[in-house]
Amino acid sequence: MKVLLSGGGTGGHIYPALALMRRLKAIDPTTEFLYVGTERGLESKIVPKAGVPFKAVKVEGFKRSLSLENIKTIQLFVQGIFKARKIVKEFDPDVVIGTGGYVCGPVVFAAAKLGIPTIIHEQNSIAGVTNKFLARYVNKIATCFEEAEAEFSKYSSKVVYTGNPRAQEVAGILPSNVLDEYHLKPTVPTVLIFGGSRGAKAINTAFVESLPELAKRDYQVMFATGEVHYEALSKIIGQTSENVSVVPYIHNMPEIFANVSVVVSRSGATTLAELTALGLPSILIPSPIVTNDHQTSNAMSLVKHDAAKMIAEKELTTAFLLQTIDELMNHPEKRNEMASQAKKIGVPDAADRLIEVIKEITSH
Repeated sequence: MKVLLSGGGTGGHIYPALALMRRLKAIDPTTEFLYVGTERGLESKIVPKAGVPFKAVKVEGFKRSLSLENIKTIQLFVQGIFKARKIVKEFDPDVVIGTGGYVCGPVVFAAAKLGIPTIIHEQNSIAGVTNKFLARYVNKIATCFEEAEAEFSKYSSKVVYTGNPRAQEVAGILPSNVLDEYHLKPTVPTVLIFGGSRGAKAINTAFVESLPELAKRDYQVMFATGEVHYEALSKIIGQTSENVSVVPYIHNMPEIFANVSVVVSRSGATTLAELTALGLPSILIPSPIVTNDHQTSNAMSLVKHDAAKMIAEKELTTAFLLQTIDELMNHPEKRNEMASQAKKIGVPDAADRLIEVIKEITSH
């Protein structure tokens, strides 16, 4: 089988595609892959590093207002379709899967017009502009939040709730002694605080201001600053107490998730897929600078099931953060209840569900 994957811009569009690829390869090692992205997006670094053949198409996102830049964007989009069509015809895939980001627009559109089975995978609770455009042309629309179905109401017969393939990759991770590597005790309840791969200034500030109090707690705190912020924050923080570990970046995040009691983080789609697959209680602080405020909608889909707590960034104070962390860390029964609610909405077989959709549309 030959599978063409396309998605890019941010890790949230790339990692689900790679997780699906790894699962397909595990089932059938003869499966061939091609990944189409942009040269400027993160995918141009992440995908080749994962050993996947990569080709680039030049495309940009539409501005939300009428402008001369949009005329240039339309020209690039049309050129992108011609280049994508050439790439698709040369590779001749059995299926094309778009995981979001502007680049999958011309790629999935070209494939659909060539009569190749196509799927879009929408990770968020509010659909991205590219996936909304592609919905009418594709065979199936895979979603990760039940709320996302309403975004594709015109094409509801195409919608399949599969979840995010990243969930399946982390679902089987068992507790270990990995916290030893961060000078923390694996047996002591630990809260992990981080603001996404690059870090988040508001979360970093709230942590630094909370540190004198957190240092007095019986529980442990692990904090990832984001690499760009580490040096400056280290100077401010200085020596930490033995129950606090401050690191620039966590490379093995799912393994850390499996060994902590509570997570404080942004509410990106991949993070939430991993948290729910593992049944982890969380305190979510949605990023206010994402399209359509989709991180708030993502967070609310957990909050309404009592699977998480949410703090809006504009309400993020030291006192409120400490109070919310203490509420969970000092009350194991509350934590356990939230953990079981999170587990209930997790999709630990998400990649297999998506593979079933692939089988369905390629078997005709």
